[in-house]
Amino acid sequence: MNQLSKQGLTRRALLSRAAAAGALAVAGAGFIAAPDAAWAVEVTTISEHEMATLLQMARDIYPHDRVGDRFYAIAVKGYDSEDQKAAVAEGVAALDTAAKAAGFDDYISAGWEADRAAILRSIEDSPFFQTVRGGLVTGLYNQKEVWPIFGYEGESFSQGGYINRGFDDIDWL
Repeated sequence: MNQLSKQGLTRRALLSRAAAAGALAVAGAGFIAAPDAAWAVEVTTISEHEMATLLQMARDIYPHDRVGDRFYAIAVKGYDSEDQKAAVAEGVAALDTAAKAAGFDDYISAGWEADRAAILRSIEDSPFFQTVRGGLVTGLYNQKEVWPIFGYEGESFSQGGYINRGFDDIDWL
């Protein structure tokens, strides 16, 4: 049994994670796209690097393997604005500085989730981190398209509440 298997990581999983580390690509001036071109996000105010960093940061703060990157892109798109430009530039620079202190070129180049989580922990008390983390709660989880992934059927008040309509029918907990 090789060392990777002892740690619960197969060669196939290692290769897929390595491929996923470079999953976002700049598709042209002002665009970030998925490798399969199933979605793209246009940036108008912040840089492509800053948007890609926000996307990776969002996925690392609230990691859900079954939630596609396009939902994270929708959640962080609001940071591509004039009133957020300075805060994003400063926050991403601080995140990249923390990544460099950990031995990486920048936050995105830290290929392992555990490494990125450690970098995030080093800035978790900053206003930038807290703003992004707080914004993701509504930006990500208020998207109706992700509700079925989590088994959430929407509000229940208009239907008489959950007690008489399957409050305990979630099978993934």
